[in-house]
Amino acid sequence: MQNPDQDQNSTPTHDGGTILDGDAIPHQDDCMVGQEHREGIRIDLFLAQTWPEHSRVFYQKCLSEHRVLANGEHCRRATKVWPDDHIIIFWPPEEDKTLVAEDIPLDIIMEDEQVIVLNKPPGLVVHPAQGNTTGTLVHGLLHHDEEAFEDMSDDTQRPGIVHRLDKDTSGVLVVAKNLQARASLKDAFKEHVTEKTYLAIVIGCPDEPIGLIENDIGRHPGHRLKMAVVEEHGKHAITRYRVLASAGGCSLLEIRIFTGRTHQIRVHFSHLKHPVLGDALYGGCPKDMPYPAPRQMLHAWKLVFPHPANGVMRQYMAPLPDDFQQALSALGLPAIGMRPKPVNPPVPPLANDDEANE
Repeated sequence: MQNPDQDQNSTPTHDGGTILDGDAIPHQDDCMVGQEHREGIRIDLFLAQTWPEHSRVFYQKCLSEHRVLANGEHCRRATKVWPDDHIIIFWPPEEDKTLVAEDIPLDIIMEDEQVIVLNKPPGLVVHPAQGNTTGTLVHGLLHHDEEAFEDMSDDTQRPGIVHRLDKDTSGVLVVAKNLQARASLKDAFKEHVTEKTYLAIVIGCPDEPIGLIENDIGRHPGHRLKMAVVEEHGKHAITRYRVLASAGGCSLLEIRIFTGRTHQIRVHFSHLKHPVLGDALYGGCPKDMPYPAPRQMLHAWKLVFPHPANGVMRQYMAPLPDDFQQALSALGLPAIGMRPKPVNPPVPPLANDDEANE
């Protein structure tokens, strides 16, 4: 039965109001729950299965914003729906995904027509994401070479990006400058043809000076921002490490990863009870931390990859940033890569002919 207080030429909205004819009507879709769900199904899961172009997390956000009605009623994400229930979703306004170039300093190690190899500073996000829509490496790349990176721009807002480093991880990163190079590099990372070596300062000292960590990593069951070593529904992860030195209650490690799981190094060493120093998310900031690191002391040191132009393997290294060097010095650990260049001994002057004949 129609509400007598509602205008006959109006449309109900997700927040309980109405839109009169002539006003902008938000885009919406509706459907009926099918008979295959006779035992009931959570509304967020049903939405993700019905419109798979968005994630379950996206639909949970829609539910929290009261954008979903089941039989005309708002519902929570844990609500179950049943056959013949009528579901309406009011889609949120589409965000403007146009990328705008920003003058962000880039520490370029090497650049040619195919790729740019950079030393990413700590604190710089690689590409736009929720909560970081400006000031990313991608915005800086557009300013550096707008023509090349505009040609690769799409809805993912990741032109040229073929691998990532966490916001507070520093170090070497390769970026593709054209579609062919991007495809070549993506294949190289997917097939594990690349070699990625890191330096990390961890709390304590691992029992073995050389070790291999191999297990599965998946979403943490109780913390949505964390990953964890899991028994089920994880992805295989392999990390090899070598202890370079120990001092001041910490150790300097050289680490090579053979897979590229989210937070892989941070998760693996937290699992070993030797978290990366300064890593607040994974236990690297205890009250008695040996040194007040300003961020996780993790640096992508070396990167080896086949160059897209000819397939020849190239290695690039990124020098340590100041905060990492300061941590090494304060803890009494060796300053990697900071040794002075060797100086050849002076060559004595050649004797003149008269002296030679005496």
